[in-house]
Amino acid sequence: MKTYLCLVRREFWENRAIWIMPCCIGGALVIAALSGHVEIAQADLPEQNRSVAAMALFAFGAVFYIALSIYSCWYLLECLYADRKDRSVLFWKSMPVSDTATVLSKLFVGLIAIPAVYFAVADLSTLLMAGIVSARTSLAGALWQPKFWLQLQVLWVYAILTSAIWYLPVCGWLLVVSAWAKRAVVLWAILPPLAAILVERLFTGTHVIANMVNGRLFGYRHAAFYDPTQHHEWSMRAGDPAAALAGVGSPLGLGSFLSNPETWIGALCGAGLIAVAVQLRMRRAEA
Repeated sequence: MKTYLCLVRREFWENRAIWIMPCCIGGALVIAALSGHVEIAQADLPEQNRSVAAMALFAFGAVFYIALSIYSCWYLLECLYADRKDRSVLFWKSMPVSDTATVLSKLFVGLIAIPAVYFAVADLSTLLMAGIVSARTSLAGALWQPKFWLQLQVLWVYAILTSAIWYLPVCGWLLVVSAWAKRAVVLWAILPPLAAILVERLFTGTHVIANMVNGRLFGYRHAAFYDPTQHHEWSMRAGDPAAALAGVGSPLGLGSFLSNPETWIGALCGAGLIAVAVQLRMRRAEA
């Protein structure tokens, strides 16, 4: 356990953007709340105030979620390649640290640690912005809704854990490319799947690979938040953000997510790709 902890600390030491980037985003949002033009119509009904608060929480969280998604992908695609490029891989191979531990620590940082950092900064920024905007607009209770804020914590934790499982094959593929490619890691990550899709389309006229890639990249919301008992997706229930956020206290789509064969088939594929990345890490020492 101490070995993995040291390896995770190493990633934070060598990749300061893990915490600098969310802090910059949070600082920019707080500065915008302090100095920007803020105009919120006074709601006559408590339900309207709750809807405004929920919409604001969704908007703030969405900014951080988009940023962390982009950065996590870039981190996983770059992490093993950067070790070979700067030859630091030779130093770490001389240490009593296995390649498996190294790869798993980087996977943990990309899937769990980075989202957790963004989660913490998003929470703090949301609290500050809610207080600032409420004070500037004389709506002391409009944006500060403790119930919604606490429910948002459940949503964050649920999203981090379920997305880590759902996107495991994607992360495994990025690690394989990072461990194998000698240059142009972004192109190597994109071109092989794209080439497979085009070849299938030209020679068979089918879209199996395209549907698989599309479902894995964009099917998370339906897989993680679909409620089969209500026949709808949890997010933005009936277009009402307050009603949607109020539903966070329920089990969301956890049951359907865990019982979905695609979830575990993808996880198995991801585990296989991670094993390939470990083997490539053992054999490649230079970019």
